[in-house]
Amino acid sequence: MTKTNSGNFFEDFRLGQEIRHATPRTVTTGDVALYTALYGSRFAFSSSDEFARSLGLGRAPVDDLLAFHIVFGKTVPDVSLNAVANLGYADCRFGAPVYPGDTLRSVSKVIGLKENSNGKTGVVYVRSTGTNQRGETVLDYARWVMVRKRDESAPAPEAVIPDLPKAVPAGRLEIPAGLTLEGYDAELAGSPHFWDDYQEGEAIDHVDGMTIEEAEHMMATRLYQNTAKVHFNQYTEGQGRFGRRLVYGGHIISLARALSFNGLGNAFKILAINGGRHVNPSFAGDTIHAWTKVVEKIEIPGRRDMGALRLQLVATKDRPCADHPLKDAAGEYDKAVVLDLDYTVLLPRRG
Repeated sequence: MTKTNSGNFFEDFRLGQEIRHATPRTVTTGDVALYTALYGSRFAFSSSDEFARSLGLGRAPVDDLLAFHIVFGKTVPDVSLNAVANLGYADCRFGAPVYPGDTLRSVSKVIGLKENSNGKTGVVYVRSTGTNQRGETVLDYARWVMVRKRDESAPAPEAVIPDLPKAVPAGRLEIPAGLTLEGYDAELAGSPHFWDDYQEGEAIDHVDGMTIEEAEHMMATRLYQNTAKVHFNQYTEGQGRFGRRLVYGGHIISLARALSFNGLGNAFKILAINGGRHVNPSFAGDTIHAWTKVVEKIEIPGRRDMGALRLQLVATKDRPCADHPLKDAAGEYDKAVVLDLDYTVLLPRRG
């Protein structure tokens, strides 16, 4: 009897199945420093204890995407170890802030299954929840992933595709307890532009670019204890269709988010990821650029000190974004686009 884990294949999943993921993770200031070294994120809220205290919190929480990646990483050995590709996200809500010293764990529930027409793979839909040591939800999201079958002759389950919302509504956005923005210091934050200054339909080229290094993207994936084979093993991936290791899609999300500071420096807190697609693969050596479209301005019920923006964040490889590349006249994604992410952020309001 083998003692090693080959991961779950498509036919191993059952509708309604609950998976408690192994290896709880205590977040440390070392994780925060390494995350900053990898992406250079400059949002003051997660960079400065004093800045966070001025807004009513006890200290700086960790970057929202660091919390996302750690919760996500817990799920990989059970959900996507045998994945062909992670296909998308939906209905992702950020809950209690995560601080150094918090211990995170993850649980997933299978909410949908659909075998692909080729009979070799299928799509698995899961809802994953990350909690801290007090049982508070820090993250709750749905994702779907294409997973290989172990036995192509295994019978297909009845297809069930979950009905997922297109966006997290304002009433379900969670504001951290005690957060107040009356004393928000725009000079220390590094941007003069508040919620009031953005218009629906506005497009922002974030100007800068960052080149992915082989060691960096593998270090990032190891930081999150993400064990997906496609990111690490050049021996096997060298024989695959791309001939090289794929960059973890979350690495692209964090790079694009860090780049977005130039133009959205006061969008300091992620409230939700409404949906997202990794449109094309990324590899070491690619230079990532990004641009953003303001999709919607959202009032926060009962709050005049803050507002939310629903944003479309688009990342490209080896193509600057002055002309905001996305799709061609036929509706097909530009070949340079690697990420199309719909998310909601919190900003201060004037007066």
